[in-house]
Amino acid sequence: MLPNVYTPGQIPRILAGRKADLRRIEDRLARVSTYGELAGPLLVFHAPRGIGKTSLLRAAQRKADQLGFATAWTSCSRDRPVLAEVVDSVGRALERIDAVPDPTRWRGRLERVTLEVGVPGAKVQAEIARRDTPRPTAPIGALESLLHDAATMTRARGGAGLLLLIDELHAASAVDLAVILNVLQNLDGERERNPLAAVAAGLPVTPEALTRAATFGERSSFVALDLLPDEDARAALVDPAAEAGVAWTPRALSAVVEEARGYPYLLQLIGSTTWDAATPEAGTTLDMSDLRRGLPEAREQLTSMHRARWGAASALEQEFLRAMAATGLDNVTRAAIAAGMGQDSRSISVPRERLIDKGVIEPVGHGLVRFTLPGFGAFVRGLDDA
Repeated sequence: MLPNVYTPGQIPRILAGRKADLRRIEDRLARVSTYGELAGPLLVFHAPRGIGKTSLLRAAQRKADQLGFATAWTSCSRDRPVLAEVVDSVGRALERIDAVPDPTRWRGRLERVTLEVGVPGAKVQAEIARRDTPRPTAPIGALESLLHDAATMTRARGGAGLLLLIDELHAASAVDLAVILNVLQNLDGERERNPLAAVAAGLPVTPEALTRAATFGERSSFVALDLLPDEDARAALVDPAAEAGVAWTPRALSAVVEEARGYPYLLQLIGSTTWDAATPEAGTTLDMSDLRRGLPEAREQLTSMHRARWGAASALEQEFLRAMAATGLDNVTRAAIAAGMGQDSRSISVPRERLIDKGVIEPVGHGLVRFTLPGFGAFVRGLDDA
């Protein structure tokens, strides 16, 4: 039996679609490589969970590695100091490409910068508020100097520059976001001296979080990732299987695409359970019988995710979700939800924003929201029948 080529919950072996998004990143890398300058403002991809944000950033990292960049990866968490994580990731990036002339002094430098960026938030906020100094000191100045030195050291050894990748950006504190934005703005003031690109990803609330952290955060480049179109969804299933010498029948392929509705995680999940049911060898073709045997496991996994999201919602949030699900629509108006809750539309702002923050729903237009996980509306409606 061949090993399973699908990776639900992990980086896919082949990233299907997202060509335009990868091209955005590659254009910035080309600017750094060609001109040795800062690639532009922070580039931020935002989408609900399971849409492929992390996969996109990892694909960009692989491309940058091939182009001679030092790539520093940071994944934000609410219970860890993000700035210290950035410092550590930059240090490891340079050590990987052997761009540090004196490793002992470099590690000492990193320790000092880590201490600088780890000062209490009140001090950081006070520094950001100061406008009497054109070049702020620690922690903004410390991180700014580190990124400048890391980028120029990479360039000096024949590399392209530094690529800073920040995942789960929405989880960073407002203070840390403000520091990052201030650092990038300062570096942009002398962009010809800073061969650097910064790319991030986060939930749909990320643009608003950046703008709250610093008003000029709105000048970041924001790109919303959406569900995969059918052609790309098919490629996500066909291409990994083809590498192993396995094919899909057109009927089974169409059935998976219809079931997953463009949701990358679900494509990987159904592909994986179908593969396990078929136990294919090279030359096998996955068909409807394989899909039927594997689909119950995929649906049970999806239902478990539905239960987890429902259980994590407060009573008021659950009332909101019930009203939203009761419409039976993909995109639901604020007015329809408020009517279902027996409330004025202005009074449902709190549960709406909390559910968006949690990634359970997402805005899709003026006054419109939708569930981020396929089948969640049907799951909620089914709770009354349980």
